Amino acid sequence: MKLGIVGLPNVGKSTLFNALTKLKVHSENYPFCTIDPNYGTVAVPDERLIELKKIYEEKKLITAFIDFVDIAGLVKGASRGEGLGNKFLAHIREVDAIVHIVRCFENKDILHVDGNIDPIRDIETVNTELILSDIDTLQKKIEKTEKSFRISTDKKIKEDLDLLNNLLNHLSEGKLAKSFQTGEEHRKLINDIFLLTDKPLIYIANISEDMIGKVISGNVIYKKINEIAEKEHSEVIDLCVKIEDEIAHLDENEKQEYLQVLGINESGLIKLIKKSYKLLGLFSFITIGDKEIRAWTIPYGTKAPQAAGRIHTDFEKGFIKAEVVNYNDLIKLGSMQAVKEAGKLRIEGKEYVIQENDIVLFRFNV
Repeated sequence: MKLGIVGLPNVGKSTLFNALTKLKVHSENYPFCTIDPNYGTVAVPDERLIELKKIYEEKKLITAFIDFVDIAGLVKGASRGEGLGNKFLAHIREVDAIVHIVRCFENKDILHVDGNIDPIRDIETVNTELILSDIDTLQKKIEKTEKSFRISTDKKIKEDLDLLNNLLNHLSEGKLAKSFQTGEEHRKLINDIFLLTDKPLIYIANISEDMIGKVISGNVIYKKINEIAEKEHSEVIDLCVKIEDEIAHLDENEKQEYLQVLGINESGLIKLIKKSYKLLGLFSFITIGDKEIRAWTIPYGTKAPQAAGRIHTDFEKGFIKAEVVNYNDLIKLGSMQAVKEAGKLRIEGKEYVIQENDIVLFRFNV
């Protein structure tokens, strides 16, 4: 999974990236400090692995991972190349989901590219540039489809052309591609165009330190961000990027103590990972090998052979069966032998859909 961090300049993108990846990238107080994207890989915290380590002390833990991309700040006119915008928009096209940071606090020492703080305007600025870029992409697709239609009487091409023109009208009204309503039979055509505004989106409301731990649902600006997200079928997280950067460099015990003092149950990283998995319809199952305990990320609805293929393509090709144990049963009974003796180990075939708490051993022919 690859998440792209976007937003206007000086809203906290690079600082959040630092906090997430514990890498030090430039996060200076001027626009376009970040020109080329920064890439970082983040381990997905998984309490199940920690508990399993208590049973299998000799085994190595390997978590699932998320790739983050810190993309340079977008500005008005980015779709026309302003602020090196075309290059930045191309980087967004490569990610699975967008994390859009919106600055929600005043600080005269931190410059804002538009001179004042207005989160709703900022969201509209970024979304408008993404939409304009998508319109350009879609117009090129329509031109190619029209050429095909002129030399063919295929009704399917005419249907595709009508669909693309309807989508173009939708975008021209300032709406995101993902809010365009169409049947599943047409969704593949749209997916194959890789439109920016068709990507899953999480808004991060970057709040001030004095708002941490407080109920901000009544905040007018925060409510408006949630209203925008609800219409777009997006998600919203409130966090203080500055604090996230500070706690990222603490050990686990110090971090938990600091969070308790602040009145926070979990870090922004945990919030973001949970929202990302939810938005993309993903979860992790577990394998226990001779030397390692490992989490593997797959979409909900994945059948056993395809889950095996996540580990190695040969596993999917030669799939025979899956030996499945529920994580809670293993923790309760204390060993795999005890699970087997209790009749809790299941043998599943090719049609079995992997579940979130499954611990799986795949059997296959080489």
